[in-house]
Amino acid sequence: MTLLTKTLFGSAYSRIFTLVIAAAGLLITFSSASAQTRKGTAQPSGDEESAVFHDYRGVQLGMTADEVRKKLGDPKDKGDEQDFFIFNESETAQIVYDKTRKVITISADFMTAGASVPTAKQVFGSEVEAKADGSVYRMVRFTKAGYWLSYNRTSGASPLTTVTLQKIQ
Repeated sequence: MTLLTKTLFGSAYSRIFTLVIAAAGLLITFSSASAQTRKGTAQPSGDEESAVFHDYRGVQLGMTADEVRKKLGDPKDKGDEQDFFIFNESETAQIVYDKTRKVITISADFMTAGASVPTAKQVFGSEVEAKADGSVYRMVRFTKAGYWLSYNRTSGASPLTTVTLQKIQ
């Protein structure tokens, strides 16, 4: 690990970093969703049974914390409500648990571009049109399956891509 990584992901900073990333993701998600609705862009109906993307590294909604840790290893920051994993300098994941310690949210962040970063087509099974600045956003509710899925990629030479799967409560 580099000195920057150690500094950013020390236990005290890990929680702050997680909160900042989560807040930024929610802000981007809600601002993009409201912007798309205002423009009159049709939102997918969500009548489909489920998405092409339904797990991350073998982790699925409803798994227990113990099952997640067996699949992904020891988290950088472990808790009853969430785990934060750092796989390398460009890929992290946050797994959120309910009161029974079952997965209700899976959010993976990819801090670079490249072949290891999933595309919107790989996530949804179809292309998603990029905005004028090159960013991409799409969220679909799979009401029959009981979850929603979002894909968000920022613009620029080093985009941040976030794929989030969350149980509808």
